Amino acid sequence: MPISFISKPGLVAYITAGDPDLATTRDIALAAIDAGVEVIEMGVPFSDPLADGPVIQRASERAVARGTRLTDVIALAAEIRNARPQAGLVLFSYLNPVVRLGMHKFCKLAAEAGVDGVLLTDMIVEEAAEYLAEMAANKLAPIFLAAPTSPDARLEAIAKASKGFVYAISRVGITGTQQQVAGDASELIARLRKFTEPLGIPIAVGFGISNAEHVRAIAGFADAAVVGSAIVQLIERTPPAEAAAAVGKFIQELRAG
Repeated sequence: MPISFISKPGLVAYITAGDPDLATTRDIALAAIDAGVEVIEMGVPFSDPLADGPVIQRASERAVARGTRLTDVIALAAEIRNARPQAGLVLFSYLNPVVRLGMHKFCKLAAEAGVDGVLLTDMIVEEAAEYLAEMAANKLAPIFLAAPTSPDARLEAIAKASKGFVYAISRVGITGTQQQVAGDASELIARLRKFTEPLGIPIAVGFGISNAEHVRAIAGFADAAVVGSAIVQLIERTPPAEAAAAVGKFIQELRAG
């Protein structure tokens, strides 16, 4: 089932679960939803987050050091689902923690928690048969990454496998804020649309989206903007007791812009 975005563009907020702690993560997620975020991406902390830049790496390291586990993140997702039933909820993880827990158990627990979709950043569509079968059995929406370097045949496979939305990477490289949205992004979206539109699958753009100007630019060619490193960095720089309010204010500024 595709995740619907009512606003133009929709807003997806990435938060590293457990940084600074699980209770604060819950408050931040609820504040973000109340401020206008339509989908929360709950980042599962991992000891070797190769696709992430230094900001999210540090957040992941802090959460791992606090003992945050995949099962903790799923339990937190259930709390958020109960508190805000209308919000989209996605688990964002590397494959390793899921394999350790067990693919069948992971999908079952995620579905029971009320999760809508899952993005496994290092799960490639060519090797996803078992994963896709378990996701379908538990009525979870798989989400795949699409890069500017992907040939059309691969973009077509990604569009067909993705059920929630396609996460289009605005540039090649790691996560992190940037001065402007890469020109590759609009070209990639145009190529993806050929395959996603017939299926009714929305496209969200991420990697480097950090201010209202970026969100306005995304509105011209994509369905949603994913804001990650800018939020995680704000959390890093803010006292825990003030983090939820700070993130809510930041989201309001993105919407107002």
